[in-house]
Amino acid sequence: LSLSSSASGASVVAIDNKIEQAMDLVKNHLMYAVREEVEVLKEQIKELLEKNSQLERENSLLKTLASPEQLEKFQSRLPAEVLCPEKQSPGVAAPAQHSGGSAV
Repeated sequence: LSLSSSASGASVVAIDNKIEQAMDLVKNHLMYAVREEVEVLKEQIKELLEKNSQLERENSLLKTLASPEQLEKFQSRLPAEVLCPEKQSPGVAAPAQHSGGSAV
């Protein structure tokens, strides 16, 4: 009876070890996948920040070159939300302003 109990205990320990190894493998795989995704997202953020900066420069230049009449005509075509974002309806959240730093 003692041999059977001892073998059973060893079997449970072996199964527990296998489960722990499998969990470690899954954890390592997930961490790798998350790190990879974070790198992709960081690159996308960098590209979007550069594009945003470029568009802001272009917008500033166009505003400088446009006549007051052209600006007035253009602004009359824009929806109110674009001209006055602080007056958006309560259910619509204003876009978050992000600094150049990364929280990751």
